[in-house]
Amino acid sequence: MARIGIIGSDGRMGHALTRAIADAGHEHAGGIDKGGDVANLADRSDALVDFSAPAALAGNLHAAIGAGIPILIGTTGLEERHHETIEAAARAVPVLQTGNTSLGVTLLAHLVQEAARRLGDDWDIEILEMHHRMKVDAPSGTAKLLGEAAARGREIDLAEKTESGRRGLTGAREKGAIGFAALRGGTVAGEHSVIFAGDEERITLAHSAENRMIFARGAVRGAQWLIGKQPGRYRMEDVLEL
Repeated sequence: MARIGIIGSDGRMGHALTRAIADAGHEHAGGIDKGGDVANLADRSDALVDFSAPAALAGNLHAAIGAGIPILIGTTGLEERHHETIEAAARAVPVLQTGNTSLGVTLLAHLVQEAARRLGDDWDIEILEMHHRMKVDAPSGTAKLLGEAAARGREIDLAEKTESGRRGLTGAREKGAIGFAALRGGTVAGEHSVIFAGDEERITLAHSAENRMIFARGAVRGAQWLIGKQPGRYRMEDVLEL
């Protein structure tokens, strides 16, 4: 049984995590939100799960390092400077950062990487995602995760090969580009499709999230897996041994 602390406990994911911790037979070590004492939470936890905000990331990592415990980061909207902070923290404690904690999405990303590697850049890749009307960032963390998987498969830099926000006379599609499109509306928990469009044929790999609990269960499994690991930066693929 692991003691798991939640950063961002009053949000929708925080409530789902509380339930998932109990369902998995672990102990809920407590939760905090903006202004809470993260160091105190870390001291009474075996692992932290962070679904708060990018602005809180540095402080949360500092608390995990101070307590010598692992931290799983599911916060989205991270920028390059945040990833640099994560890399530094991972030299001291185990850190798992991901745009999606779903085990199904983790497997999907693996399949996307394999498809991109085997099909080559004669096939156009488009990533379509839809989320609830309250989501504030786009493309979603999951869409970026899938795009990164496709880029790894092709051994290219995603930042240099991204197309998004098409409008008006955009010109022809760049060969080898990875396109992103975002839809928002209703209460959709998460829909992601990766479309491989070739000449006269098309392959679609997709995942549908029906409830936030799939992310909570995956996060709890990932946090428990991190306990006892050596310092380093890990991915959900490591949890599934992909």
